[in-house]
Amino acid sequence: MAKAHISLLLCVSVVLLNVVSHSADEASPAIFVLGDSTADVGTNQYLPETIFRADFPPYGIDFPHSRPTGRFSNGFNSADFVAKLFGLKRSPPPYMYLLTLNPHHFRKHLLRGANFASAGAGILDITGPNGSVVPLSQQISQVSEVKGNLTLQIGSAAADSKLSRSMFFISVGSNDIFGYFKANSTMQKNKFIAIVISTYSDHIMKLYKLGARKFGIISVPPVGCCPSQRLVQKALYGADGCFELQNDFALTFHSALDTLLSHLSTQLPGFKYSLGNGYKMSIDVINNPRASGFENVDAACCGDGLLNAQVPCNSSTSVCSDRRKFLFWDMFHPTKKAAFLAAQTLYNGPPYYVSPINFSQLAKDY
Repeated sequence: MAKAHISLLLCVSVVLLNVVSHSADEASPAIFVLGDSTADVGTNQYLPETIFRADFPPYGIDFPHSRPTGRFSNGFNSADFVAKLFGLKRSPPPYMYLLTLNPHHFRKHLLRGANFASAGAGILDITGPNGSVVPLSQQISQVSEVKGNLTLQIGSAAADSKLSRSMFFISVGSNDIFGYFKANSTMQKNKFIAIVISTYSDHIMKLYKLGARKFGIISVPPVGCCPSQRLVQKALYGADGCFELQNDFALTFHSALDTLLSHLSTQLPGFKYSLGNGYKMSIDVINNPRASGFENVDAACCGDGLLNAQVPCNSSTSVCSDRRKFLFWDMFHPTKKAAFLAAQTLYNGPPYYVSPINFSQLAKDY
């Protein structure tokens, strides 16, 4: 990942959970993914002006055929692993890629879902630089386009039914916190979080009005613990460790989001949600890495300088020899292994990590 507008997802469980995915002959719900770089599977490759890219080596070094796809990972990301647990081969393709296909293949793909996530995006439109990202508001506009195409393809009633049974996964919010600190904002924390959550509520309501009913949402992890922000902590305070001011924002964000989703579930008929506690899932690993098989939770696997975080991951920087032992792939993002464990926890984890139900329970009445 490039600068501090791109977020991470460190949702990793302490214990590897046993998961049974849907059988191959069982119909899978359509999956629609929204968010930032934690879920982006190549959207930003279609944005000529973007500075947030991962379509070059060594990104994708552990992806099939060692192919860089635009994922901010050494391989698959959490969106891919969640999709696998729902019976797909990987995350649905980027919506902007689908737009390049002929009408037949475009319609065929839409029936299985699409990925709208864009690296650098936030809940607030001001979070991502104009032209460099697809903000969440615009991603929702693209969902509206999908509904229009589904309606033309299978009819209004069938389209409404399909969307109501589809899974909508959202991973976003870290970049808004990064943006607050990068701008040296003097706004009080609670006021800032209230604005972000109010905007998030508006986004969820728009998706609901489009027909979405099942929401799998991932909250902000301890963003102050990623390698880049550990360097900020060192520069500002001369101390090692996580940038706890940012982590405090992440905790407040989760609490407010939990309250919002609980409220919406009582107000919106048919609304179901599962909230992954990215903070707990990550900090438990950081505090006890060996329980999950990690040896390094401070430094990036790919990069250079202190904690491999002074120089962004690129074709000229060093890469650790055993990616399975590192929590972080680059200065912001988790490794393939971390994403795999995160997806398992989201899919089948206990209420301590994902509540009020997990992702598999969210889909049970499909």
